[in-house]
Amino acid sequence: MVTAKEVPADKLIEKLAERLKKMQKIEIPSWAMYMKTGVYNELPPANEDWWYTRVASLLRKISIAEEPLGIGTLKTIYGGKKRNGTRPPHFRKGSGSIIRKALQQLEQAGLVTTIPGKGRKLAPAGQGLIDEVSKEILKELSS
Repeated sequence: MVTAKEVPADKLIEKLAERLKKMQKIEIPSWAMYMKTGVYNELPPANEDWWYTRVASLLRKISIAEEPLGIGTLKTIYGGKKRNGTRPPHFRKGSGSIIRKALQQLEQAGLVTTIPGKGRKLAPAGQGLIDEVSKEILKELSS
């Protein structure tokens, strides 16, 4: 069986984003076109479909994790370096609102489940989706 660890992350996230867009269970929020992905950014993402990419990336991160991931951990993972002009840059966490809304959509789609007090874990449907997409990518790379 092919897993998410055995295929390149960029190809997996790209294919997952396309698949999630076709499923029509994940919708871009109305505020997403104006939202920055963290305080360390100056502008919102240039890609119009960045929401699907972020949701696919979250799904991949949760699938690779050995234990449930909470929003605080994911905020740290999606954080970045804030440039302060002439002062030294410092690390800042990513947007919790984006992560929270994306995880809620993944839960409603049945791809992620919540473990109270611990975080989010991949549901069997989510694991099946990732394995299926990973298998497609491996076929493409081997041919």
